[in-house]
Amino acid sequence: MTFDIQERVFHFKQPAGTSRGVYTERRSWLVTLSNDNCSATGECAPLPDLSCDALPPYKYKEVLQRFCQQVAATGSIDHDSMRDFPSMLFGLETALRGLEAGGQGAALFNTPFTRGEEGIPINGLVWMGSYDEMLNRLEDKLKQGFACVKLKIGAIDFEQELQLVKLIRQRFSRHDVELRLDANGAFRFDEALYKLELLSQYAVHSIEQPIKAGQWSFMAELCRESPLPIALDEELIGVNDPDQKRQMLHIIKPAYIVLKPSLHGGMAGCREWIETAAEEDIGSWITSALESNVGLNAIAQFCSDVYGPHITMPQGLGTGLLFTDNIDMPIEIRGSQLWMKTE
Repeated sequence: MTFDIQERVFHFKQPAGTSRGVYTERRSWLVTLSNDNCSATGECAPLPDLSCDALPPYKYKEVLQRFCQQVAATGSIDHDSMRDFPSMLFGLETALRGLEAGGQGAALFNTPFTRGEEGIPINGLVWMGSYDEMLNRLEDKLKQGFACVKLKIGAIDFEQELQLVKLIRQRFSRHDVELRLDANGAFRFDEALYKLELLSQYAVHSIEQPIKAGQWSFMAELCRESPLPIALDEELIGVNDPDQKRQMLHIIKPAYIVLKPSLHGGMAGCREWIETAAEEDIGSWITSALESNVGLNAIAQFCSDVYGPHITMPQGLGTGLLFTDNIDMPIEIRGSQLWMKTE
């Protein structure tokens, strides 16, 4: 088996605003594994200032090359040695599974989704921006027919964000549109409960990461007291040991966890999270982490396998149109679902 690593920089069609700043481009490393018969590619895409394996580019490629050499020599992945490098693990898992399935273009899993028989429901994502920008983006998602909309908050005045939430509920009941919020850790703990109480007036499904990660006792208190279901996202980053995962979920007891394979342990690590959460009666869903279509395609296929057929909870897989220079893959959005294109 041989390998090849190509560094790519993808460019956003419009700046992607988060509470940690604005992204205009996205750096990824595409890993291709080859044998005598075929080849397959996976995407390694750490997020700067967020991923636990977000190293300087020269160092990232150096470490990735070492893991590629191990996989090429052994034909398998040493998951324990890669626990702290989730984006690299996810890319290699994708490439190796693709190679074993018959090469690029082969389905990674055999599911109704990968056979083109079922779509996966997804949420429409409204990026942070000014009030008018967010309102226009919201209008676009509702016109496109999304039954679930995720609103990123925490970048503008809270009263304006509250007004946006109120506007949605004035036009659409909770039976028409499911509303999710993502604060990306933007609230201070001493103000979080008050803000959650205000938001709870508007039939919000859940809010992701209301306060910054790493404050287990504060987050546990919020989860106990909040009138809104709380989902953990950034809180899970860097928690890669199975016992520590179990301990965190047992202490904090969120309503949900939101999983990104590139951030939360690759496919293997996400399976651990899902199984551990289920033991604590905690729900979950999967989202992308601004990968190109190479990564998104693998995440969607993994999602269809780990959750089984007939998925009803909307997943965060609607990021396939983000880049001006994306890579063409056999996935497409139809209405409010992601589908696999088959010949």
